[in-house]
Amino acid sequence: MIKSKYNVIGVMSGTSLDGIDLAYITFEYNSNWIFHIHAAETTSYPDFWKQKLAHLVNFNIEGLKEIDKDYTLYLSQVINDFIKKHQLNDIDAICSHGHTALHQPDKGFTYQIGNHPRLAKLIEQRLVCDFRVQDVALGGQGAPLVPIGDRLLFSEYDYCINLGGFANISSEIDNKRIAYDICPVNIVMNRYAKALGYDYDDKGMIAKTGVLNLKLLNNLNQIDFYKEQPPKSLGLEWVDNYISPILETSTLSEANILRTFVEHIAIQIANSIDMNARVLFTGGGTYNDFLLERIVNHKQFELIRPSYDIIEYKEALIFGLLGVLKLRGEINCLSTVTGANNDHSSGEIFYP
Repeated sequence: MIKSKYNVIGVMSGTSLDGIDLAYITFEYNSNWIFHIHAAETTSYPDFWKQKLAHLVNFNIEGLKEIDKDYTLYLSQVINDFIKKHQLNDIDAICSHGHTALHQPDKGFTYQIGNHPRLAKLIEQRLVCDFRVQDVALGGQGAPLVPIGDRLLFSEYDYCINLGGFANISSEIDNKRIAYDICPVNIVMNRYAKALGYDYDDKGMIAKTGVLNLKLLNNLNQIDFYKEQPPKSLGLEWVDNYISPILETSTLSEANILRTFVEHIAIQIANSIDMNARVLFTGGGTYNDFLLERIVNHKQFELIRPSYDIIEYKEALIFGLLGVLKLRGEINCLSTVTGANNDHSSGEIFYP
């Protein structure tokens, strides 16, 4: 039965390995979608899972399936703990992205662990998940998926940019939603912060002390991906193949690499937006004051940092919406964004 009001938990794990984001949300439809986030939190990964997830690209399919079993059990414990902690009784569905293990849409393949049917039984809830596979099967990139939420929930902004493991952008052009990954962000910067003993570069203070290296900056900016037209998306394998070789052959200090990479990100983002646009920024990178300062230095526009819940949990929020749209049999994946053969309602529904 199609309802006008849904209570769901959106679950998201990003490539930057910050942890698992969970948000309990009410969505209500009355000519437009409105939402309210009642509770949200991030469960940090223990060292075991951080190490395991950081090296998923090194496993073959059989190895990933074994990891998937363990991760599904771990994810169920995280979700059950969230439900118990917040005493949640009225839940229409758990809407989960899982964690990307392999993403090779050019080969017609994408795999997110934690989307196993067994998860529904372990959490004793209806589960909507595995949103990317169908899109890739339809010739799409399987990413980004968030732009449908940008259209339905955040249409007042000219651009929505999320600064997570990667920077991705979404905007409405000629009544079509256009979105793509811009460049890596935290997936690279956190590596160099960790080499200095930090989980991340707080407010960009390490990068700010570094010296910009123009040769390294030019090498990064010359990567072919930045000249390609959307739809296009990035994954961990792409970073390992194209970014890491450039950075790892550098003899620069971590601070100087961070300073240069911040400039690289700033240039790529500035190149992606128009002058005087209203731009909503979300994701962990939004707290990197130095990065935002450098973006503004390259382009004049109105930079909007929303409330804490939106900055932190926008992706969990939107995966909750993707799940609701799937339950309603409505489009939640846009071909103008992913390059698929057609718009479609993506995802799998599993029952306990």
